[in-house]
Amino acid sequence: MVGAAKLKVSTYEEVEADSTATVQAMGVVLLSAAAAGIGEIGYGGRGVIIGCAAALIGWLVWAFLTWLIGTKFLDEPETNADIGQMMRTIGFAASPGILRAFGWIPLLGTVIEIIAWFWMLVAMVVAVRQALDYKSTGRAFLVCAIGWFVNVLIFVSLGALLGIAVLSARNAGGT
Repeated sequence: MVGAAKLKVSTYEEVEADSTATVQAMGVVLLSAAAAGIGEIGYGGRGVIIGCAAALIGWLVWAFLTWLIGTKFLDEPETNADIGQMMRTIGFAASPGILRAFGWIPLLGTVIEIIAWFWMLVAMVVAVRQALDYKSTGRAFLVCAIGWFVNVLIFVSLGALLGIAVLSARNAGGT
């Protein structure tokens, strides 16, 4: 996790090649999601659960979209990565997300969360570049950015639909 957070290319290469690191990568993702939940403790138990679930689901969607875009639409001739290699490297790229546990701190927590998100984006770019054997960091950034944008659209759309559903239930006499 430390090597991944330090953006060490060698760490991402090791993780990509080590099929036994899949469980460790999922552990990193779960720790990062739990940290996101802890960062929402100011909203009570419900905030912790929603924060954790949203972080985990968001990571899964972003990881899948990044793999799909990177291997099917923006691949290079040298691109040769299976979903396991991609998920391992991207899993370790979630390492900086552990900082999100400090999101509950008034004012400073928001700054820490923003730093963690940008740091995770940079780590994701390094992970994608290594996993997909890209020659260009720009291509890796584009793949990550497209995946992130589609992920945000999905979450905003779902939020809007759920918001409408909640509003409709309230108007119909629900709680």
